[in-house]
Order: sequence, then structure tokens, then C-alpha cells
Amino acid sequence: MGNNKPKKQTKPNEIKEFDVQGADERNQIRRQPKRTATGMHYKEKKISLDKKRSIIEAKKLRITEEEKVAISLTEQDVEDSDESPPQRRLTDFTVHDEHGKSQAIEMVNAINLYISGYICPMNGSLDKSEGVRCEGFGRVESWSITGYEDGFPVLWLTTGAAEYICVKPAGPYKKFFTILQEKAMLCVEVYRALSKPDGGMPELGLDELVARVTRSISKNHQGRFMGRDFILSQGSFIVSQLEALDDDDSSENEQRFTGLPSLVALESEYFKFSKKGSEGVKVVESSTAASSSAPVVKEDEKLARSIQDGNDWKAAKPSRKSPRKKVYIKINEDEIANDYPLPAFYKADEHEMDEYVLFNDDSSVLAPEDLPHRMLNDWSLYNSDLRLVSLELLPMLGGTETDTEIFGSGIMIEDDDCGYCLDDDSWRTHKYEEKEPQGIRIYLSAIKEWLIEFGANILSISIRTDRAWYRLGKPSERYSPWYKPVLKIARLAIKVIVMLKEQGRASKLSFSDVIRKLADQDKGESTFISSNLTDIERYVVVHGQIILHQFAACPDEHIQRSAFTTDLSAKMEQRHHTKLALTKKKEIVKARNLNPRAIVRPDTYKPKAMRATMTKLINHIWSEYYTCSASEEAKDFADNGDKDVDEQEDQEDSEDDKETIFASENVTKPSLPIKKGKVRRNKKDAKWAGNFMGKTMFGEPLHKSAYVHGLIVAVGGAVLVDLDEQNLPVILFVEYMYEKSSGTKILHGRVLQRGSQTVLGNAANSREVFLTSQCLHIDLNDVKETVEVEIRLRPWGHQYRKENFSADETDRVQAVEREQKRLPVEYFCKSMYSPERGAFLSLPYDTLGLGNGQCLSCGLREDEKQSLELCLLKNKDGFRYEGVKYSLLDFVYVDPGQFPPLGDDKEPIERFKASRNRGLRAYIVCQILEIKSSSSLNKGESKPTQIILRRFFRPEDIGTEKAYTADIREVYYSNETATVEVTAIKGKCEVRRHQHLSLTPGNAIFDHIFFCSCIYNPKKGTLEQLPANIKLSSSSKSIVGKKGKHHVDETASAKRKGKTISVEQAAEEMLEATHRCCLSTLDIFAGCGGLSHGLQKSGASFTKWAIEYDQAAAEAFKLNHPEAEVFCQNCNVILRSIMEKGGDIDDCISTQEAVELSLELTDEQKSKLPLPGQVDFINGGPPCQVFSGMNRFNQRTWSKVRCEMILTFLSYADYFRPRFLLLENVRNFLSFNKGQTFRLMLASLLEMGYQVRFGVLQAGNYGVSQSRKRVFIWAASPEEFLPEWPEPMHVFASSQLKISLPGGLQYATVRDAALGAPFRPITVRDTIGDLPPVGNGAVQLETTYGNGSVSWFQKQVRDAEVVLYDHISKELNELNFKRCQRIPKRPGADWRDLPEEKVKLSTGQIVDLVPWCLPYTADWHNQWKGLFGRLDWEGNFPTSIIDPQPMGKVGMCFHPEQDRIVTVRECARFQGFPDTYKFCGNIQSMYRQIGNAVPPPLALALGRKLKEAVEAKRLMC
Repeated sequence: MGNNKPKKQTKPNEIKEFDVQGADERNQIRRQPKRTATGMHYKEKKISLDKKRSIIEAKKLRITEEEKVAISLTEQDVEDSDESPPQRRLTDFTVHDEHGKSQAIEMVNAINLYISGYICPMNGSLDKSEGVRCEGFGRVESWSITGYEDGFPVLWLTTGAAEYICVKPAGPYKKFFTILQEKAMLCVEVYRALSKPDGGMPELGLDELVARVTRSISKNHQGRFMGRDFILSQGSFIVSQLEALDDDDSSENEQRFTGLPSLVALESEYFKFSKKGSEGVKVVESSTAASSSAPVVKEDEKLARSIQDGNDWKAAKPSRKSPRKKVYIKINEDEIANDYPLPAFYKADEHEMDEYVLFNDDSSVLAPEDLPHRMLNDWSLYNSDLRLVSLELLPMLGGTETDTEIFGSGIMIEDDDCGYCLDDDSWRTHKYEEKEPQGIRIYLSAIKEWLIEFGANILSISIRTDRAWYRLGKPSERYSPWYKPVLKIARLAIKVIVMLKEQGRASKLSFSDVIRKLADQDKGESTFISSNLTDIERYVVVHGQIILHQFAACPDEHIQRSAFTTDLSAKMEQRHHTKLALTKKKEIVKARNLNPRAIVRPDTYKPKAMRATMTKLINHIWSEYYTCSASEEAKDFADNGDKDVDEQEDQEDSEDDKETIFASENVTKPSLPIKKGKVRRNKKDAKWAGNFMGKTMFGEPLHKSAYVHGLIVAVGGAVLVDLDEQNLPVILFVEYMYEKSSGTKILHGRVLQRGSQTVLGNAANSREVFLTSQCLHIDLNDVKETVEVEIRLRPWGHQYRKENFSADETDRVQAVEREQKRLPVEYFCKSMYSPERGAFLSLPYDTLGLGNGQCLSCGLREDEKQSLELCLLKNKDGFRYEGVKYSLLDFVYVDPGQFPPLGDDKEPIERFKASRNRGLRAYIVCQILEIKSSSSLNKGESKPTQIILRRFFRPEDIGTEKAYTADIREVYYSNETATVEVTAIKGKCEVRRHQHLSLTPGNAIFDHIFFCSCIYNPKKGTLEQLPANIKLSSSSKSIVGKKGKHHVDETASAKRKGKTISVEQAAEEMLEATHRCCLSTLDIFAGCGGLSHGLQKSGASFTKWAIEYDQAAAEAFKLNHPEAEVFCQNCNVILRSIMEKGGDIDDCISTQEAVELSLELTDEQKSKLPLPGQVDFINGGPPCQVFSGMNRFNQRTWSKVRCEMILTFLSYADYFRPRFLLLENVRNFLSFNKGQTFRLMLASLLEMGYQVRFGVLQAGNYGVSQSRKRVFIWAASPEEFLPEWPEPMHVFASSQLKISLPGGLQYATVRDAALGAPFRPITVRDTIGDLPPVGNGAVQLETTYGNGSVSWFQKQVRDAEVVLYDHISKELNELNFKRCQRIPKRPGADWRDLPEEKVKLSTGQIVDLVPWCLPYTADWHNQWKGLFGRLDWEGNFPTSIIDPQPMGKVGMCFHPEQDRIVTVRECARFQGFPDTYKFCGNIQSMYRQIGNAVPPPLALALGRKLKEAVEAKRLMC
């Protein structure tokens, strides 16, 4: 406590005043306090003062121990005294605990905190004499932040007596208070960035939010800089503070912060950030602590988090003692302004496309080195105000945190190394001398870094965005004056490097020496600055960033560390250039393009693309989520306008509501703990209502209803149960109730999951719940309350569509009325959710709520458990494993890891792009000879543990050449046996003699049928004809002789053979009959027909109608499907015409353009249009280029709104209501628009009443030699069986694709086939090894094969065809053709194998054979592996694309042995098209048709599953 007495007065007659003439320095240093040390050079001078002036009065300080007294002493007026609670200011304060130890204010909820400091009035001076000192008052009850609208945070502390503004902390307490101030400042800046009334943008993404906050803090808070890491580290704090504002009734701001995308992402990133840990205190959360110790845990956790916040804050703050290499010296814009023209602005071009539309990679997270490389011509750079700016304002090093954002626009082309910037300032070569620049005009996202590459006669500049690298070609004429200074200083740096190299030692030339040498240049030189040394030094220093960067890239370390660079860095710092912190390189996370061109368009920009034609149901579901609001859509459609709305490209890569593909192995099944009863002390025990109605299988009495807490709980109803305090209460559907012998009343129910908890997320109806397979036993007393849940069953079919829509509309209106009246929510349930199967299924209405003591879900779970158990059969001649019955002599698949590879397979395999399948092995085919079992502890029980097998070898076991020439279904008998564990078995198969094999080999693959005609001796390596006495039999056809040998009765096989011949003779009749039994199919967005071809080949569907907008693709479809009616028209127009023909025009929402175009259809065309009831199956893939990462050069306005075609596709489904529906798209469809499009797609199908299944399949698993991952969505009417996914048939090295679902679940469509499958992978040699050689730019559409087919795949695709169609290829330009010739003809060869030579072109130009840009940037781009690459005969094609190019994303497109790009026919074979399949249009159109198609073998596999579902329904009927 302080002393209340005034200090003793002093009476000096003379005091000392200092004169500036001099003094004894040592005496002054001893006598002066530190604060006056600056006056130590003054000398003393005596002056006389009168007595009054010589007396200094001590200020009286008021001190009290009572907070209320201090508040009373600081009242200023009557109004102040009436204020409740009173408000004061705090200065020189400290917040501490009861022991006086300083604590962070955030600890207020964990421990008791008190305040010591000066309490001052709200107005007036903060002088201590105006306040009252009070020690240890409080307790502090809460704290808060205000000042959001003003832009400056104000921190408040509240006690039981008053509210205090924290003005100035005491010195020792600053380290605590400053952290909270920084965090409060962040909250205010984030608030202003997101609050619409304050000029913010609520729709901002996380990246743009961080960028805006960083800039604002730097600008508004004295140049203070906060990096991304520090902002992310405070994510949870920021979100909690802003969401608390939503509950503040006193706030006039109508902005709601809860649920804003950027805040959700910020909190998510915070948890990811916090998981990385720090060097400080780590918080360990425990869920197993006893309840009595819970408060202690909270205190410890709060303390730990507070300490860690401090550590994070210190780590995030720039350190003054950081080494020089940890900072980046930024150029000052004011100092370089005189070297640039007067301000000018960028004039936008109406045809520019968003970079994000063109570069939308499959993966939402990329590394800079993985980005593609392009070239930019006619380009300009500008800031967010569209003012032209220089590149110099942007850091040249990736990972530098900056508050500057620069964007760009230009014409993008492929960077094929034909043009580069020479030192003569020409910026062009022969390729860019055209009058009209070629390529696609785009606008870029924010530029992250830029670099200069230079050589003997080369100088080029590249920039990087989050989507690609761009090498800068010729700038626009308007921007040229802003580019010339950059080139000039770059050349100047090269000149200085040359100067230093010419010296014997680089250190001989100092900074001053270099400046003098530059002054001696001739005025005609491109690097001439001035003859004035001062002007030259200024120019070099202010542009020093470029020079230092080029010196750092110089390979000579003596140049890098020369005296010149040291002096230049020092002089740049002396000019107070800003130092920017460098961070580690991070992965690039997708965000919305912040280029002002993305939201500011010229008035003349009027896109002509057609809006989607929709039914009312689809419009209702999507209007709240899609690109414009519901009101705007209503207005647009009412006016029949054609106004376009930009699609949202905002994406994240997390596995939140976005889709994430993981390479994990086990599907996590959802589970809930069994809830044990707990008696509610304050409620009466539950009582049965009525007598019991039966007994359980254990003799326990069953009851139909009960009274619980005054409520009636009945079988078939629903109740609410609290399982824990953290999650929402669980809704249970009551299956049955019974009473235990102990008297405990038990309820057995199935969990009803809310739609928001499923994969639907925010697209779900808030009132819809889904039945699950999860069951719970609970004590009846644990029921919280009853819930109204309607088990909804609506009639199915197109004839009930309008009726159901009206009923749903009435239901929605009633729900709104109930909500307004604050009545309880009435839920409904019409589907079952099965996340482990990736499906929504029809409800088992007949088995729900029977009350008989049996639960269908429990029964299925028990049956599955028993079927998966390993057990011997009763006669012990077989066993059951994973639900499959195995017997002696059965043929089985065995894990290839159980048998070592033979021969060359033991050699180490070189891994490179597209060689992923080298060394992979299919399952080993074996025959069970003997079963070994072990006795269990229980008498009479035994389990099989091991089996003795006979091994059958495959052609690939012998060698690659044998594998190429043999049938993939062929196996070789051997006398080799092995003993393996039962768990090594992977399934059953069948082996026959070749003459007994079906003549339909394609089906044999899916039926797991092999043939054997030879016996193999692995020791000798010889193959011999299989002796006639060796019988191939399975248990179903085997007879054990007296001597224990197996004999086969093959009479049945012979009979089957005869039947096969008769079937072949009647093939045409069967085909016609098959078409009659097939599903009548409508193919929308049909392309050239790959999906229809595969589905039709399976026998499941017959395509009668097809819609395709592209003329060439439509012609190709008609050419290959002559029986189909092909409509080459916009699908929106066709749907409008169909609905008009069906008399449902009142339900059609379309544009005026669609109306006008529909009138142009002829009567003949309209007569061929299908009507509801005629279409059984709809399939198609809405244009995938919007979702795909492969599309690069489609600049038409059409592609900007193509994702709305998903609405049209769904409207076809809604109108026709077919029995089945199949949608295909690229894998990125799942994560597009943060997964919202995918979720709305599912929600739309469920609203129609469909069962739905979703998944991702790899085409390489189904018989094609390429990696191609695609999303598929099955839908089936509630009256049908929902098709399953086809199992992988071919080994293929691809990470198992898993989709992350809510609740931490992960769903895998099919098993991982990388470790084994029934058949080996199809190779490049299998696919194209028989095709005749052609030259670069081959143009002959028809030719002959020249030789026979060799591999199994070739025989399948060639069939009986004698003419080879479309074996033509794109022509490489002269330089790339020379490069192709020099690429070695071996696996894995690419541009890195080119010799470092120069070649002379026919134009006379001499250029490098090695693309010069690749070596300079290889370290940042994973060595550009695969560019100019050759295919591997034993590998696979990376991915079939619409435009193969050696410098494209899939640069491995050269033939393995020929000097050319792969031909159209070769690409078609990589997709699995038969050689009889023809394509139309020019060569580019042919490549596009193939690249956009679904591989027919994959479609065939899907079609077989569809056929199984149809036949299963037929058998039930």
C-alpha cells in the first residue's frame, strides 16, 4: 500500500541549470538519471531564484482500499452518479490473482482475478492526480471488446461495482496486455472486413480475408505487420468474439457472423495450425478425467492456452535480431515513382476468362513446383483499383508475407520454348510477329512471386499465381512503359555480374567502384542511367531488389558474397525500405480469384450463354444456393431474360464440406455407445400403458406403449435422448420396448440422423431425418421427450410428380406456420442413410416398428457377423470365410505376396511417371488340395488355419513377352504346392480347359473364368501340353476315387459346348430379343457415345435417344449408334420442347432464347422426342471442363455457365422420373464449389424420391491402360434395386480413393486393387503394339493394319475389322519434332535426356534443343518430369486428355518408338474404344471427343451391375 502523506518539501536557494557551452561529462553521467542522458554534454550555470519559485510542491496522490470509494471520488457530475453501472478508465494497472501474480485477462473464467491501478474519470486528463489508486479490487467478472465500428479496439473489464476501459497498463504488465491488444485489433479488422454495413464483404474467402486484414493493419496501425501464421493462430479467439456479437441486443449492426464461410474456414485452419504444435506449452485434453476434477482441468487448460498464445505471439512477431537472410527488403514505391510513367489504368477486355475456370485442378491443394507452365502475351499488371503498377512492388521470393496485391491480364498460350526475351529489347521472335495474337485472353489471380532467368543471351521474366507459372512475352502497348524499367535494371544486374567476373577477385570492386564504372557507359547503351554518380547510386539502390535477386541466382559464390551486394543491402536498409518476413514455402490452397476483373466488368459485357431450363422443383431446391438469389432468379425467369451469372469458383481443400480423397485403407464405420439407463431423481419412473403384448426370444414381456415423464412413448414413434452434453440429442425410432427380469424398462430404437449430419450437410432439409443401421438400448427413464416423425411414403412415378410437389409445398407452408407459432418441429423420414456404403436407400417400411422384439438392423448385423466368421463345414471338406463357401478342389485367388516373383521380377524397378504398374502382380490362381484345422478349447469345435494349394502360373510369371502374346485368362498347371494361411485367400474363381471356354470372352472376365491347356515347370522354365489324364475340376464336379485321386465327369461341359454353338448361330435373334428386354435409354450430353456404347454392350440398356450440342460429336454418336435418335441441339431447348409436347409448359422455367429455339424444331423432330413413361434410364455427364483441372483453352462464354447444366440434367430426371439414372463427372466434381454442387445434386435426387449411391472409380481397374478417376452417381426408383459398384478386375497402382464424410467417416467406393486383382494391368504394348507405324502429322483416315493382333486386348478391340480408321496425329512444329527425335526410345525418357545442343530451324533461327525455361525452373517444378516424355511399353498412359501436347500437363504423349504424338486411334484404344468405333470432325475435334468420353470398358462394368439390379427385380416379380 502506498503512503497517503505528501512528500517532504525541499528549500534550495539555488538550483542548477545546464548551459550548452560544456561541462564535466563524467560528473554529469554519474549524477543524471537515464532519461536525461542526452543532456550530458551541457555545462552548469548558476542563476538566482526567489523563494516562491524555488519551492516545488509535491502532487497529492489519492489512495484507497475500497473500489466503491474510488468510484465515488472520481464522479464528475450528477449524470455520472446515476449511471448504472458506473464507467471509469484504468491506467497504470495490473491484473493479478489473489497472490499478486500477474495473469492474462483471458484467465478470468478459470481463476479469480483482481485489479490494481489508477481509477480515473471517463472524461478529462489521465493524470494520476485526477485518479484514485486502488489495490487488489474486484473480482473481475468479465471482459469484452468494443470499438468495432470505429476501427480501434477498446478493452473493458467488469467488476461487481463498475465497468472499466483499459487505457494504459503498468510497465511489468505490458507483456500480458499487448498480446490481448493485438488479438483485439485482429478481431476489429476481421469485423470491418466482413461487416457489410461497415463496407466489408461477408462472402470473402479465408485467403482474401487474411490479405485484407494484413493490409489494413499495416495501413491503419503505424505500419504494424501481422503475418498469416499469427492470424491463423488466433482463429478460435477471433471467431468466438465475432460470433458473440450476434447475441448482443445492443448492437445496431444487422450483420450476422455465425456460419460465415471465412470464419468457418478460419476456425478449421486454427485447429490444423494448433495441431502442428509449438515450442512452448502443449495442451493435452483428456476425456477420461473424473467429474470432480473437471474444474481443475479447465483451469490448467486455460492457463496452458494462455501461455501458448504468448509463445505464438512472440514467435509470430518480427524479431529485431533475426538474421539478415530471414527478411526480405521491399522496394519503396515512392522512390521508384519517378522512373515510371504517370498513373494510368487498365482497360478491361470483355472476353477475358477467369484463370480459375481454366486451371481447376483435381487436387484442391497444390505445391508451387507442381503448377503448369504457360506463356503470357499482350499482358498488363495492375492493382485492385486497376491502376497499372510495376512488378517491382511484389517480392521476388515465394513465401514472403506482403501487403501488396498485383493482378494481371493477357493472352495465354502454351509455352513451347519458341519465344523468349532477348537482350535487344525486342520481346519477340518469329512466333509473335503475327498481327493478331493467338491464344485465350484471361485475367489472373493475385501474383505470388516472380523471378528472372538469364543466360548468355537470354533474359526472361516469369510470374506465379496459385494456378500456374507464366513466362512473360510481349507486354501490351499500354503497359510497355512499366515493363521497360524492370528489364533495364535486370540487364544492369547482368552487366554488374559481368564486371565482377572480369576481375581476378570479385571483392576488388566495391559498391563505389561499380557506380563509377556505370557512369562511364555510353549513352547509347541499354543500361545507361546517367553520368551523375548520385543519380546512379539512387537508381541502383531503390531498384536493388532485382539486382540482389539476380546475384543470389548466380552460381558463383564469390559474386553472391561480393562487397557490392553487402554494401547494396546496407544502403537499402538505410533508406528505411520495409523488411518483410519470409516463411517456409507452403502448399497452395484454392480460394476465390480476387482479381477486380472477377467482379468489375465493362458495361458492354453481355454474355450470350443460355441459362438452364428447369422444372419448378429443381428451381426451388437450387435457388437458395446457386449463383444468384431466389428473388433475382424469379425476376430473370419471369422476364425470360438471358442474363448470365458468374459461377462461384470459391473452393477449399479441406475435408470439411469439401470432398477430400484420402489414400487410407480402412473404412471407419459409425458407432454409438450403448446407453445405460440412469434414473431421473426428480421424475417418476416410467410406467407401462396397457398389458404386455408378447415376449422376446429371452422370455421378457413386450409392451406397445409407456408413460414417461407424463408423455406417451409408443412403438413406431420417436423419442429424443441425450447421450452426452456436447452433441445434439439423438432421435430414436422406437422398434420395441420390454421389461427385464430386474424390472428395468428398456427401449430399443434405431437412430434417426438429421440431414445436416449426413453428407448432405447444409443442403439437407432441416426437417428431414434419415433412418440408419445404428441401434441403441436405453432405459425408458432416459427419454428426454417425444418427437413427431412422419414415416413418409409417397406414390412413385412421373404421373404423381405434380401431386407430390403440391403436397410438399403444402407441407413446407405448414412447417413455416408452426415455426412462427413456436410449435415443436415435425420431422419426416423417407430414406435410409448408409455412409459406409455411400448410399441413401429406401426405407424397409414392412419391418419398421413391429414391436415383436426383433429389429431388422440387429438381425442383419448378426447375420453378417456370422457369415464373416471363419468356420469348417459340417463334413469338414470345406470352410466358410468372409461369407464365401470354399470346398476341396475349388479354385481360389491368393494374395500374390504369398509367392515370390520369378525371374526378372526380382530386379529392382525404376519408378517414373506412367510406370506405376510395373512390378504389380495379379492374384495367384490356386486349387485347394487339403484343409488343415486346429481344435478349439470347446469340445467338438475346430477352425481351419491353413490350406495346401496347387499353384497355377500366369503368362506374366514367365516373362513380359509371354504376357503380351498370351490371353490374360490363361493359366498354367504346375506340380508346385504351397501351404498358406486361410486369410491369404481373396476369392473364388474357375479354371477350365480351353475347349470348354465360352465363346464370349468378355463375360468370362467378369465371371472369373480362366482356361488351362499347358503345364509349366518353373525349375526348367518349360511349357508342355496339358496331359489328357489331368482333370480340372471343382468340388461341384469332382468324384474322389478309391485311391484318393480326383476324377472329372466332363459330360456337362461337353453338353454346354454344344449349346454354345447353337447360341452363336442364333446371335442376331438373341441380340434383337436383348434389345427388347433392355432399358429404354436417354443419353444426355452424349458426346461421341462412350458411355452408351459400354452400357449397351452389357445388355442392360439400349440407347433410343441422345442429346449432344457439339456437331462433330453428335455425328460420331449417330455414326456408331444408327438406331438412336440423336438431337444436335442445346439440351435446354430440347427439354423445353419435350415439356411443351407433354403439356407441362406451366412447370417449365426457361429463357426466351430457349423458347425461340424450340420453335425452330421441325414437326418431324418434335414427333421423335420422348415423353414421360417411355424412358427407363437416363445417363450422361454434364460438361466436366468446368470441374476438371485439364481444360486450358476454352474461352467461349458458354463454358462460364456450363456448371448450370447440372440443373438441366436434374430437370430431365425430375420430368421423366426414369427407373434408373447414372451421372458421370470428373473427380473434382465432389469438391467443386466447396462440395455444394455435389450435395445439392444428392438433395435433389432424394427430394424426387430416388435411392442414391455415389463413389469414385479408377478406369484402370476395369481394363484400360490409363489412369482416369471419375465420379459416378447411381439413382434408382424406390421400387427398384440400387445397383452396386463393380469390383476392380485389373491391378492398377492408384491410391484407394476415399470420400470424407461428416463425423470423421471415410467411405471407399471399392477395395484397393493396387495389391492384387483377378487380372494383370493392361499395358501400353497390349493397347497399341499392333498398330502400323505412321509419321509426324499423319493424315490418312483409312489404312490397313499390316499385321495381325497379338495381345488379348488387341483381339478384343479389333474383332473382325480389316480397315484401320483415324490413325492420324497432330503435327509437331519443327523445333518440337527435332526434340522428339532426340528423346531416347526407352522407358522414362523425357526432356532431361535431351543433349545440350543448339539446332538451326528452317527459318534460320538458332535455338537451344533443351527448352531453356525448363532447366532454370526445374527445381521449383519437380524437375518437370514427363514433359516431352515417351510412353513406356510396360506402363500406362497418364490420362487421356482432349489435346495431347509435349508441354502440356500430361506431357508424356510421345510414342514409345516413333517420333510423334500419339494418334487419334491410339488415344481411342487407351480409352477402350473398339477399332470399329469412328470419330468425326477435324483432328482436334476427334481428340476432344475421345478425351471427354467415359471409357467403354468402365461403362460395361457399370452396365453389368445395372443388369444385375434389373434381373433381381424381375426375379422378385
